[in-house]
Amino acid sequence: MRVFKFGGASVKDAAAVKNVAKVLQTTGFSELLVVVSAMGKTTNALERIVESYLNKRNDLKDLIGDLKEYHLKIIEELFDAKQHPVFKKIENLFDDLRTTLDRNKSTQYDYIYDQVVSYGELISSIIVSEYLNETGYTNEWLDARELIKTDNAYRDAEVDWENTQKRIVEKVNKKGLTLTQGFIGSDENNFTTTLGREGSDYTAGIFAYCLGADSVSIWKDVPGVLNADPRVFKNTQLLSHVSYSEAIELAFYGASVIHPKTIQPLQRKEIPLNVKSFLNPTTDGTSVKKGQPLDPYMPCYIVKKDQILVSLSSLDFSFIVEDNISEIFSLFHEHHIKVDLIQNSAISFSVCLDDKFDYFEGLLGKLKAKFKVTYNTNVSLYTIRHFTENAIQSLEKDKDILLKQITRETYQMVVKD
Repeated sequence: MRVFKFGGASVKDAAAVKNVAKVLQTTGFSELLVVVSAMGKTTNALERIVESYLNKRNDLKDLIGDLKEYHLKIIEELFDAKQHPVFKKIENLFDDLRTTLDRNKSTQYDYIYDQVVSYGELISSIIVSEYLNETGYTNEWLDARELIKTDNAYRDAEVDWENTQKRIVEKVNKKGLTLTQGFIGSDENNFTTTLGREGSDYTAGIFAYCLGADSVSIWKDVPGVLNADPRVFKNTQLLSHVSYSEAIELAFYGASVIHPKTIQPLQRKEIPLNVKSFLNPTTDGTSVKKGQPLDPYMPCYIVKKDQILVSLSSLDFSFIVEDNISEIFSLFHEHHIKVDLIQNSAISFSVCLDDKFDYFEGLLGKLKAKFKVTYNTNVSLYTIRHFTENAIQSLEKDKDILLKQITRETYQMVVKD
């Protein structure tokens, strides 16, 4: 059995949805589970709906209406008959979205976020499933929330692997074509949870692990895993082969092509991962497997924007030692803030932080109570894996460097934007 994942760019409009069918025609569609993301920039649009709702703005109705029109336009291009059941199904989902907002009593942002943003995947997967059924690719649509069970850490939920495996094995027909959603699950009370932004890759890994799949293929708008993001760097090159460990390193440092959590479940069962182009499905793309060396071997460049560089020093000039560092990391964990770089001296401790949930202000007050704190917001963290001197010199040119660090295989620097 195989698992495919199609991201937002691969289902962004009617032509893209039709192309999904062409990919399945090329690759075969039996013994296949397909994971689908929200269409195009739908997740961003739903995040704006959450903000409007929480801030009681008067544009909420228009935002929901615009998102509905975007999806209706896609449906109208895919289906000839206005009476096709897909129209009613999507209408019902938007009615359900409005009802969810009307009945909500919670003020917790993360909870509300998950209940609302999850509609992107539900809408997208129904449209793709109905189109595939219409064009001869008979499939079973499954609600991922009934299969992937998690804790209630909304926006970054942890998977209950035992319960999830039991449900997936019971519900998924390994012989046919199954279609489901990425990114979403549910907690023990059946409230919707999400697995972290861009978490559909992780969903594919979860299904592959639980089903003992032969392979996972992630379909992208790039040829495969490149040695740098082509939107940021020039003259990027395709990496044909990457090991699990190298892929985990690249994902950890911020390579956007693979979700950081995706590799771990695949590695445990040695399930190969392929990253391929949905525009050219017959090309090889990138193969991620156990133990294979990076090919071609070259510097790999990664940049993470909107970071925060924080430097802490003791108020009484005492050493920053293990007890202090343990307390600092406990605060980072409590505020769901990821640490991307660490550098310390006798009386100071610097970290580059990724504040993806906007909790830094709450953290800052607690840090200032015990340390002298200086910080820079809106900085960028650049990483070069397998650096060369030429690569470093080229990257450092004309940049205002706040901090840099070199280990055996990795060079990193924090710069002002």
